[in-house]
Amino acid sequence: MLTKASNPNHQGSKKVRGVVLNLSALDLWHEWVLTLCMILAIAAVLAPLLILMGLKHGTVQTMRDRLIEDPVNREIKPGSTLQLDAQWFTRFGSRDDVGFIIPTILRGASIVSVSPEGSSKREAMDIVPTRLGDPLILENGGQIPQEGECVLSYPASEQLKVEAGERIVVRVSRTRSGRRQREEIELKVIAVLSPRADALPKLYAPLQFVEDVETYRAGHAVAHRNWSGGKPRPPLSFTDLFVVTREPLRSLDARRLTINTGFADVESVDAAGYRAAFGFPLAEGLSVYRLTTVGNPVRPDSLKRVRQKLRGREAILLPWAEQTVLIGGNEESNADTMRIIGLSLEDGEMETLGLTGIPWGRFDPEKPAKSMRRILLPQSDRSPELSNGQVMRIRHTENPALEIPLAIQGDTVGDYAVVPVEMIGLIETAESRVIEYPKKTDEFLLARAGYRGFRMFARSINDIPGLFRQFTDMDIDVITQVREIERIKVLDRGLTRIFWLVAIVGIIGGIAALMASLYAAVERKKRDISVLRLMGLARLEVFRFPVYQGVVIASISVVLAILVYATLAGIINFVFSADLELGQKICTLPTAFFIYAFVTTSGAAILSSLLASVRTIQIDPAEAIREE
Repeated sequence: MLTKASNPNHQGSKKVRGVVLNLSALDLWHEWVLTLCMILAIAAVLAPLLILMGLKHGTVQTMRDRLIEDPVNREIKPGSTLQLDAQWFTRFGSRDDVGFIIPTILRGASIVSVSPEGSSKREAMDIVPTRLGDPLILENGGQIPQEGECVLSYPASEQLKVEAGERIVVRVSRTRSGRRQREEIELKVIAVLSPRADALPKLYAPLQFVEDVETYRAGHAVAHRNWSGGKPRPPLSFTDLFVVTREPLRSLDARRLTINTGFADVESVDAAGYRAAFGFPLAEGLSVYRLTTVGNPVRPDSLKRVRQKLRGREAILLPWAEQTVLIGGNEESNADTMRIIGLSLEDGEMETLGLTGIPWGRFDPEKPAKSMRRILLPQSDRSPELSNGQVMRIRHTENPALEIPLAIQGDTVGDYAVVPVEMIGLIETAESRVIEYPKKTDEFLLARAGYRGFRMFARSINDIPGLFRQFTDMDIDVITQVREIERIKVLDRGLTRIFWLVAIVGIIGGIAALMASLYAAVERKKRDISVLRLMGLARLEVFRFPVYQGVVIASISVVLAILVYATLAGIINFVFSADLELGQKICTLPTAFFIYAFVTTSGAAILSSLLASVRTIQIDPAEAIREE
């Protein structure tokens, strides 16, 4: 078996390749003037292309860096007031393309009066919530404030003449019951943001403090700050109103009841319809009209407006909303349902309607929870275990977490269980708002409805268009820098097209020049090449001669072009250094581009030399003898 070392043909072929390579290099050196012209011609094509690509890459990269480095360009803000719950923020906060999100409050409620400690000078500022991970704070020289701390925007610091480490006084004011009220709190300024962060005077504080400001401005108390105020009691809501009169209403008078009252339609109700709604028979000689809403339910002030239109008539107003509650069981699947109606009537009204035994009196929107938590059970459906005085717990079908204990007050001869109509209004409100019932205080409180906006930062500027489309699909108008980002992408695409148009023209011209030069060289050296054939070089070895020369010329041209590019790029970056930040360059290329340039130019040189190589193998060795 023969090895490579013992293979004379293999060793010979290596030597021949080396001889051809040396001869091609020596021939280029011998004709150094022509070689230099060819190198300069190719470098003259490559250098402008490298500079053009460097300007394109550097300009776009600088613009992208400025967009990426400034978190304002990654910010997404709603263009209008929204109603968002905590689950919405949890869902969006878990997305991979969202880097940070925090709720905001109504802009009108977020305006506070701020003054330096010990100064009477006051400035109105917008207070903005922040928390851990806020890129606007962290990437603009700030730190996340804790309780009793805040961060100021640069314009706010300039207006107040306050620096980091000093203290300010924040005054929160409101008008309640016709009186002007205010509360003050001192905050320590722990940082002032860089000017690029915000062009407006703003104060950044923890989310809890901002929520407390909104709560106080809404007229409610903030217990843990000792800020006085009322409690957020839930309003009563009703979908319908039954009007009972002794005399029938004219059609025009009935229609007037829907004007500026919140109701959309009115219709006459017969005895069967009345019993279906309330479970009681209609007394003789009474007329009933039903006012209905479309969309949003009405509040007690709508009932007042209807009563004003009925002045002079003996009319009884019966607010109504169809409600079915859950009783028994811990889950909706194993709980029973019970239909309830609401009635709150004076003695005279009960007598008119032919009713008795409703112990909680007339309708009162301010009725305390203890007076509302009562129920009368229908005799036909009442189980023996439910006796008077016992507590019966009901749960809302839409919000089973709201459990209300009702004291059984007796029986009713009607078809449905009866509760105060205020309880019906409360349960109707619970369909759209979260209501809490703290057992210790025995009162119904309106939980936070949600948030009216948000501050969101995408993880990168490349995520902005996708999030923008997502919000558009959700019919949420948002403010983003998506146009700036798209403008950079359009610029990148446009410059790339221009580069390739120029590059194609230059490459074609370079290939044609190199091809013509190598072919002309072969024609000039036909005698020399035929002599090489007589000396024993095969066609394949002679074929490589122009290829080697083309690669050598291309390699030297690339090196020269890179040197020219590096020199001019340094000059360009120096000239524009005053307009650039540290580390930024307006003309730059990654190392990979130089490798691509070498490979591409070498490939073009090989293609250019093929015509000359084909001509070499067509030369007859006998031509050298004939010339001799």
